Amino acid sequence: MRIVFFGTPEFAVPSLDALAGAGYDVVAAVTQPDRPSGRHGKAEETPVKRRALHYGIPVLQFEKVRRLSAVERLKACGADMFVTAAYGQILSERVLAVPPLGTVNVHASLLPKYRGSAPIQWAVINGEARTGVTTMLTDIGVDTGDILLAREADIFDNETAGELTDRLSRVGAELLVETLRRIERGDCPRSKQNDAMATRCPMLDKSHGVIDWTRGAVSIACQVRGVSPWPGAVTTMPGGQLKVWTAKAASEPTLGARPGTVLVSDAKRGLIVACGAGALELAEIQPPGGKRMDARAYLRGHEIPVGTVFGHDL
Repeated sequence: MRIVFFGTPEFAVPSLDALAGAGYDVVAAVTQPDRPSGRHGKAEETPVKRRALHYGIPVLQFEKVRRLSAVERLKACGADMFVTAAYGQILSERVLAVPPLGTVNVHASLLPKYRGSAPIQWAVINGEARTGVTTMLTDIGVDTGDILLAREADIFDNETAGELTDRLSRVGAELLVETLRRIERGDCPRSKQNDAMATRCPMLDKSHGVIDWTRGAVSIACQVRGVSPWPGAVTTMPGGQLKVWTAKAASEPTLGARPGTVLVSDAKRGLIVACGAGALELAEIQPPGGKRMDARAYLRGHEIPVGTVFGHDL
């Protein structure tokens, strides 16, 4: 089977590895264009591009994959099937019509829940206990195609979205190969999605990392995990922006304190803040202009007075 693989971030790399390891003929890898990155704005190759070049797979990069020139280039690849994993552009009807066996997508949720571009992050933010990976046949909707196979996975306590992404990328790679093998054998199941049970998840932006202290401590702890490593959870304090890398609900009584008020601040007991319901211990922080560090270690050399009110006006 000749395959054109579409993917961009690290999540997609294990799927490309799995295709190569299983002996599939990956005739091209399509990935997003190189983008400026870092302080000097140097163009950086995508993770999928780097891995494809390692295998000697030709790389195609289109600003707009729906353009006729891109479609013609894809036709010239002579692929039997397209495989996508977090590519980053919606495939048009014209693109989807190219491969005779269709397009299989690796999606990091148990569809129809969490359709959209950030399913892993929103599952963590919303406090889900379980998620998974689904392989589906792509149609012109957003993650609305027929389900092929699915595999469930627990979301571990204190697991960040970044950690879960790494784990699900490997689950997805295994599921992809199983899906293709079953398609080749002719025994791969196929079922319509129940649109009535569908949920959508928006693309993350920096606003999703801003902590609203009027929410409950458990909810904020899930938010901190769900936006790690990007965009990161942030709040304001005297002197600038405080980034919160890890946090957990604490048993400290709030005694009616205003949400965002520092209840405890010392090197032994840590940094605990009142929330709309309960209190939150900020375990790992990054102070304004500083480095990521343990909050108790920070408090050994710096003072955040009890009664300080953290804000969310960024």
